[in-house]
Amino acid sequence: MDLQSHRFLSYFEPPQAAELCQLAIMEHFSPQAVIFEESEIPDCLYLVLEGEVEFSKRIGPQQYQTIALASPDEFFGEFGVLDGQPRSARAIACGPVTLAKIPRDQLMDILDRSPGRVVLKLFGHIIQYLRYTTERYVSQIVHKQKMALVGEMVNTIVHDFKSPFTGIQLSSSMLKEMHPDEETVEWCDLIQAQVMRMSAMAEEVLEFTRGSTVLEKKPLRLSDIIQRFKKLNNIYFTNANVDFVLEVEDAVIAADENKLMRVWQNIVGNAVDAFENRRGRVSIAAVTKDQWVEIKIADNGPGIPEAIRDRLFEPFVTFGKRSGTGLGTAIAKSIIDAHGGQIWFESSAESGTTFYIILPLFQESIPISE
Repeated sequence: MDLQSHRFLSYFEPPQAAELCQLAIMEHFSPQAVIFEESEIPDCLYLVLEGEVEFSKRIGPQQYQTIALASPDEFFGEFGVLDGQPRSARAIACGPVTLAKIPRDQLMDILDRSPGRVVLKLFGHIIQYLRYTTERYVSQIVHKQKMALVGEMVNTIVHDFKSPFTGIQLSSSMLKEMHPDEETVEWCDLIQAQVMRMSAMAEEVLEFTRGSTVLEKKPLRLSDIIQRFKKLNNIYFTNANVDFVLEVEDAVIAADENKLMRVWQNIVGNAVDAFENRRGRVSIAAVTKDQWVEIKIADNGPGIPEAIRDRLFEPFVTFGKRSGTGLGTAIAKSIIDAHGGQIWFESSAESGTTFYIILPLFQESIPISE
């Protein structure tokens, strides 16, 4: 945006706004560049013209807590300019950023010569910004407390489930030995696979609450992964009266199979829940495009409620469900992000919901895991 049209200048009379434009120093910052550090002595006010700036407080060695963001047409650094105290937070460029810097001494001189209404407008903005940062900080604290609580709960579940899981796996192994016919072996293998999935799901939630996604990537055929997902869920789909359709090209990706299974399960499971025992249809299609594979997971359900569409990938966001933590889509996004991919969706009450996932294709010619 142009400096002359920045909101900060609208607070001033035209002659003073023109003077500020002459004083402003244009500066460009590359992604992750530090604009200023916490505790630095302030020397200017910053007007954001392009990009986004993140503000964070130090909470430990090399650890920072994000407290606010500034976007184009916003400004920051006014507290240090007004009271002369050291900076209360660190400012970093989230991407390419263009700022206009106004030196503190000249700005204070202009404020001294400004009508009272200019100062009132400026303080009105400061009060509004304080409210915003306070609400954001409180939300982050509540979020951290929720994540810690979920983490403690899941950690207890993982520990308590180890014994029964072991018992189920041993029992199914004994059944296979006692009845080695093909059908019994297949059902016992399915039992063991589902037990392993349950354990992996709990571990994934635990990873998510810790803010990390650990991948065990290897070359895999996407069609094989999705076929296994269908096999593991055939009974689930039948009981839910859902038609499950596949149309997947033979693409090879470097991925963590268990993690991607969780993505399919979360998205498809939400679709099945939305049918509410009515007959429905879910399809998974995948096509390769350049160096990527695009996966579409579509349903003909009632669509995602408008109230949560903008926040669907945030933790603890849910609507009208009797069970669940609201972590499913947030975990799915964290897994896709960790694979270097992207995920988004389109939804309406008339046509249902379609999730789009793109993942990079595997490039190197090494043996493919079967």
